[in-house]
Amino acid sequence: MPTKMLQISTADGQADAFAAFPDGGGRHPGVLMYADGFGIRPVLREMAHELAGHGFYVLVPNLFYRHGPAPVIELPEHIGEEARPAVFAQLMPMIEAHTTERVLSDADAYLKFLTAQPEVSAGPVAVTGYCIGGLLATRTAAAHPGQVAALAAFHGPVGVDGPDGLSKLTAEVHFGHAESDLTPETLGELNQALDAAGVGYTSEIYPDTVHGFTMSDTDAFNPAALQLHWDRLLHLLSRTLTKS
Repeated sequence: MPTKMLQISTADGQADAFAAFPDGGGRHPGVLMYADGFGIRPVLREMAHELAGHGFYVLVPNLFYRHGPAPVIELPEHIGEEARPAVFAQLMPMIEAHTTERVLSDADAYLKFLTAQPEVSAGPVAVTGYCIGGLLATRTAAAHPGQVAALAAFHGPVGVDGPDGLSKLTAEVHFGHAESDLTPETLGELNQALDAAGVGYTSEIYPDTVHGFTMSDTDAFNPAALQLHWDRLLHLLSRTLTKS
């Protein structure tokens, strides 16, 4: 699977990123993939490669490029419960500094870069994300309603901006939630906001999951839920993006 290391010009400098895309040349629908708070690491590269193998050009930017190139902090090979406090002590200042203004400014640059790549076909793109990346994906889709045709977010705090944060969506949506992240009542409120936005969507709690269930390098990993995530994501992309 071809990959590229890239530099994306933003309003605040250069964001490092990598891209994965199919063999054999040609042009492919673009997908902007936002990492979880742990950032770019082997598991994210594996997920991008998996998605590229289904016919998509996948761009994964370093969300915290303002603090240095990826990996911004040193991570253990397996991010277990014992390691999490020390890891989050380093990550939280970066996450808190990543304001909505910065998110939207970066999203403009990422989408402009993605759609300009010679391997990316003309037409709408998709955005997907994990954990905080799910929130970033949602904000990106809401800010670019004419350009983003599909939005997927997994174990992300997608309701944190309230109904107004979803009201500008035009993309078709899939939200895959962890059981530990929200109650059925909160899910109902979120889905009411999606109803009000008038978008096509699925929004569901994945069974027997805790926050981070897609990430195989964490204690939260759930293989069955990861497969369900792929089923839902690929079905969404096949409906909304046209392959060459």
